[in-house]
Amino acid sequence: MSTLTKILIVLLTLSSIFLCGIVVTYVATADNFKQQNKIFKTRLDAAKENEKSAKRQLSENIAKSQQLQDKLKNEIASLKVEFTELQAKLDEAEREKAGLLQKVNSWTSITKDFYQTTDKQGQLLKNTLEELNRVQAEQIKERRQLNETTTAFVEKMAIIKTLETERKQLLEEKSELQSKLDQLLLPLGEAVAAPVAVTQKRDTARPAMLGVRDIALQGLVTKVDLKNSMASISIGSADGVKEGMKFHVTRGDKFLCDILIIDVDAEEAVGVLELVQQQPKVGDSVSTNL
Repeated sequence: MSTLTKILIVLLTLSSIFLCGIVVTYVATADNFKQQNKIFKTRLDAAKENEKSAKRQLSENIAKSQQLQDKLKNEIASLKVEFTELQAKLDEAEREKAGLLQKVNSWTSITKDFYQTTDKQGQLLKNTLEELNRVQAEQIKERRQLNETTTAFVEKMAIIKTLETERKQLLEEKSELQSKLDQLLLPLGEAVAAPVAVTQKRDTARPAMLGVRDIALQGLVTKVDLKNSMASISIGSADGVKEGMKFHVTRGDKFLCDILIIDVDAEEAVGVLELVQQQPKVGDSVSTNL
């Protein structure tokens, strides 16, 4: 064999070996590429699935976001309406507040005037009460003076009654002495003196007694003052009682005494006891007629 042939054989062998290596390398690389392709395809499919899921989730999120946005818009619109209503109410409340403050100021002024008026009325009432107390004190003083005057009058009436009794006794003694004197002078031929009345009528009380029997007034004894020989009866000028009238006091069918009226009020009268057979008591009957 020639050297060239050997060289060619060696070159061919090296080329075959190199080609085999290339083929092995290609096959190995192709398998590796195929596995990597499968991995990449699997990853791609997973990525696409993830993309679809992400798109779907994105769509859902967009829908939810749109719903939330719509809901927020509705809530914002509702809040705007509510805000407008509240603003209107606030304005109305401010107007009412201003009106109420004006009323409060007005009522404060009225209350101030009322307190001032009340103070004035209180002072006026105080002055009136003081005047009333003074008038009542004067009335009490005058009533006391009237009671004293009435007591003095009753005492004087009692004295007058005593004097009247003594006068009657003196007249009776005078009449007896006159009778004895006439009896003594008669045998001597002297003229007999004109008879003198033993008891004379009182001119102060008798005129008022006219027509009393026709009136026939009746009442009750309401108060008895034995010390001053006086009594009060339950009827007065409204019933026709007048000063100078005489009432007969009875208890059942028994005569007790007479009451000569000396003072008359509208519903009560006061008189002096006369011809006392028995002391009268509260509740005994009085009448102008027996």
